[in-house]
Amino acid sequence: MTPPRSTHSRLPIRVEISRDFEDIAPIFLENRRKDLKTLHAAIGAQDFSTLQTLGHRMKGDGGGYGFDAISEIGATLESAAQRQDIPPIEHGIAELEDFLDRVTVFYR
Repeated sequence: MTPPRSTHSRLPIRVEISRDFEDIAPIFLENRRKDLKTLHAAIGAQDFSTLQTLGHRMKGDGGGYGFDAISEIGATLESAAQRQDIPPIEHGIAELEDFLDRVTVFYR
């Protein structure tokens, strides 16, 4: 279970990315929201292969779109799935959900 979030943690997360990604960034973020459903199902089934694959994909793709936090979360998920270590996986899923809830994208 995720600990209660403080007021400070509910502040928007500002991410500034290249205007070149203006058309595809919303799609990328929507796909990560879809991944949350898959991640929740995979952790429930202890499907470490799926968790590792999604973590690896996020690790590789996040920074390329300007979302370094997603890359970091993906790296955590991938590593924890390799070790079959459930608590950091659950924490990573909660972090991704929190990030997606709070991210505000600005284009430069």
